[in-house]
Amino acid sequence: MNPRVSRLLSALGPLLGLCFVIGMFCLSPEVRPVFTTGGNVKTVLTQTVIVALGTLGMTLIIVSGGIDLSVGSVVALSSVVAAKLVVAEASPLVVVAAAMLTGGLIGAVNGGIIAVFRMLPFIVTLGMMGVVRGSAKWLSNSQTVTPTKLQLEGTWVDDVMTPMNPLQFWPLPPGVWVAIALSVVMVIVLRQTVFGRYIFALGSNEATARLCGIRVPLQKFLIYSLAGLFFGLAGLMQFSRLNQGDPSIAIGLELDIIAAVVIGGASLNGGTGSIMGSMIGALMMAVLRSGASQMGWPTYMQEIIIGVVIVLAVGLDKWRQYRAARRGG
Repeated sequence: MNPRVSRLLSALGPLLGLCFVIGMFCLSPEVRPVFTTGGNVKTVLTQTVIVALGTLGMTLIIVSGGIDLSVGSVVALSSVVAAKLVVAEASPLVVVAAAMLTGGLIGAVNGGIIAVFRMLPFIVTLGMMGVVRGSAKWLSNSQTVTPTKLQLEGTWVDDVMTPMNPLQFWPLPPGVWVAIALSVVMVIVLRQTVFGRYIFALGSNEATARLCGIRVPLQKFLIYSLAGLFFGLAGLMQFSRLNQGDPSIAIGLELDIIAAVVIGGASLNGGTGSIMGSMIGALMMAVLRSGASQMGWPTYMQEIIIGVVIVLAVGLDKWRQYRAARRGG
């Protein structure tokens, strides 16, 4: 196969997969009238926001050759921090800043440990997953933090994920626009900046990157810190969606986020991936869940389908690597 055609297919793969999933559900005459309505599309986009924001950070990490298993715990802790501050009647800007900085601080700790001690990201973030989840339970006394209606009325944070006119496509919730805007910014960062090129260099060959003069420890610290800010923002969106901070929420969310990035074309070996592909992967997972729900399939069937999709995506990645190795050989 022509290398240009191969690259084009790899780039269009996630989009073609999304179109296939949508078309599959539209084949059902019972589901199609509801599935294609503006209200359902708005619901799917709103449900995508949290995972999509997580994929913005996870894409940077995976492309650089790392992994982060603490995302779900970070989202839970950030939502609890946001809820506690709303209860304390802090200003909305303080709530937003505190939630994001909570994630950024945890990311900085992860990145610092990985960079300084050269420990495996899998081990570091697995341990941090427990530390952060325990911290969320400690901060909330193992209870859900639920602000009163009066406290919520004093802030606009709870409206970020609230869909107006639920049966109509317009207007979209502010959270959807935030995710779209940040994805555009990160596309530029990853593809058009020196920092973005360093991320790809780290994932392709860390030893070579070090020999080329790239300050690998600093770059890892920056990558995990920036990703943590996105995870903290995802936690804020989680609070806005539920209007409460729950320390037990988002268990397993990191798997959904990693799956979205892999479905979007990223390689778990690093060096390959794109922001737009990851966003399409996040949208595909939301469409799968929505379509399965509309079809009346039980929850376990939805999990089986998503698991099969993940395995197929990883298998496709391995096939691409095999093809690339054969061409290189």
